[in-house]
Amino acid sequence: MPVIRTLSKVAKQALLNPGCGCQPITVAVRTISFSPRQVTSDASFHSVSFSETDHPKVLITGGLGQLGVGLAKRLRKRFGNNNVILSDIRKPPSHVFHSGPFIYSDILDYKNLREIVVNNRITWLVHYSALLSAVGEANVSLARDVNITGLHNILDIAAEHGLRLFVPSTIGAFGPTSPRNPTPDLCVQRPRTIYGVSKVHAELMGEYYHHRYGLDFRCLRYPGIISADSQPGGGTTDYAVAIFHDAVKTGKFECNLKPETRLPMMYIDDCLRATVEMMEAPADTLSMRTYNINAMSFSPEELAQEVQKQLPDLEVTYDIDQVRQAIADSWPMNFDDSNARNDWGWKHDYDLPELVQTMLNYIGSDSRISQAN
Repeated sequence: MPVIRTLSKVAKQALLNPGCGCQPITVAVRTISFSPRQVTSDASFHSVSFSETDHPKVLITGGLGQLGVGLAKRLRKRFGNNNVILSDIRKPPSHVFHSGPFIYSDILDYKNLREIVVNNRITWLVHYSALLSAVGEANVSLARDVNITGLHNILDIAAEHGLRLFVPSTIGAFGPTSPRNPTPDLCVQRPRTIYGVSKVHAELMGEYYHHRYGLDFRCLRYPGIISADSQPGGGTTDYAVAIFHDAVKTGKFECNLKPETRLPMMYIDDCLRATVEMMEAPADTLSMRTYNINAMSFSPEELAQEVQKQLPDLEVTYDIDQVRQAIADSWPMNFDDSNARNDWGWKHDYDLPELVQTMLNYIGSDSRISQAN
């Protein structure tokens, strides 16, 4: 050991005071970028040579919810089946499992999530894992863990590995003091649900990571999303899905919101297309990182009347859920999405009549419609 210390001292003196009269030796140092989260002690680093493809490698968290399966199907058609990995903590149905890559992923398990991103060379991450409004109010502690702690894991991993990150927001990110008709992109946001609070948190943290660490964060505020191939999942706007299933199955529908409650809505195909277009938009076209998107705005009464044009025998009654009604009364009645339309060309395809016809046809109400006619 004394010999090593002596050699180190001599080498240091040689570097600081070269006897040959030449310039001191300059040592090139490569800096390593790191995420805001400290790299774990058991991490291993290695370099791999590979040729990049033109397609992104996509991971979708919370993929068994209302939007994940549909987005995976759309992205697989676009980028190839093996380039899109669906993930969740639940067991997937057989048709989903066999339709393309599926993997178990718990967003609260940082190490597991990081391994998935590294091992599969993920470049895009779509973060759908969240507890919705009504469910979140019934279990605030779980909603806080999933919607906030889980988001922090996602942000750190995305920043560390240079991912393009999409996190959806919602009409629930606004509150009773926000302008409601229309609601602009930038205004007062004081939501009164844990779901809404967590979404405002996601918007601000994502934009902070973009400005502080260069994270390619992208976010859309979804209106109520209507889909025929998924059951209601605990959201305040679920009535707009349930009415179609009940109309076909029983011919009777009981709505838990007041008939005049107006909210912005969108058919799922428009929602998924908007998500893909937002992810593919060149960064220099984005004047902001969080956008409203909209398609239509209607009340339960107006929706019921449109359905009754196809199914005149449909009986609609109202049994108001005070929790969901209070949430809906604090939300926007209509979205101003002019920035999305101007910046990256957003344009919806489905208005209310097209929505109703498409939903009824998809669920298989042809026989009921023909009988009514």
